[in-house]
Amino acid sequence: MYKQEDKKELERKNAASEAVKHINNNDVVGLGTGSTAVYAIQLIAELVKQGLTIKGVPTSEKSALLATQLGLELIDINDISSIDVTIDGADEFDSARQLIKGGGGALFREKIVASLSKKEIIIADSGKFVERLGKFKVPIEVVPIAVNYVQQQILRIEGKGTLRETEHVPFITDNGNYIIDADFGLISDPASLAQTLNQIDGILAHGLFINLATIVIMGQGTEVRLY
Repeated sequence: MYKQEDKKELERKNAASEAVKHINNNDVVGLGTGSTAVYAIQLIAELVKQGLTIKGVPTSEKSALLATQLGLELIDINDISSIDVTIDGADEFDSARQLIKGGGGALFREKIVASLSKKEIIIADSGKFVERLGKFKVPIEVVPIAVNYVQQQILRIEGKGTLRETEHVPFITDNGNYIIDADFGLISDPASLAQTLNQIDGILAHGLFINLATIVIMGQGTEVRLY
């Protein structure tokens, strides 16, 4: 029997291995952020060493650094009109491929990259699958001046927003903003909540990814399952 942590890592690796099969030569590839996406970046680097040609679009400074260290060629997102395939992780997903993302704080860039992608592939271990989204709090990137206002607006829609901190100071995103982690309980209508959050001034992006994932590849034990 696998230890729980070993099982999780095996599932992530298997999902990443399946996902990179969708990359073709000369593709522009979105490089996700987070512990699961790291496996995909490493596998892509191995394929490049074997002769594959790609250009990568990182979703965070951390992913850009890893990709550069592994020898991947990166391209500025403003120099392209679309991305062929993106491989990224998720904090939660449901059977309709609705997601909560942003646990790593890269949700704004992840959402822009996902929106530009012809194919958005989400990879995850089996622990990320839920019947209803919301056990994981919804990350919300806000401009610093709007933190108090946004928290008040979250209360008005029956949520509770907590400023994300690291060692008692606000967590700073790659874009120089703050993250509010909002607890709405289990979410009955993620699409409606997403639209409501879109209307709140001061929010740059939120972690509800609706109708953006083309496919979710979930590792399940030694197998993979597709959604």
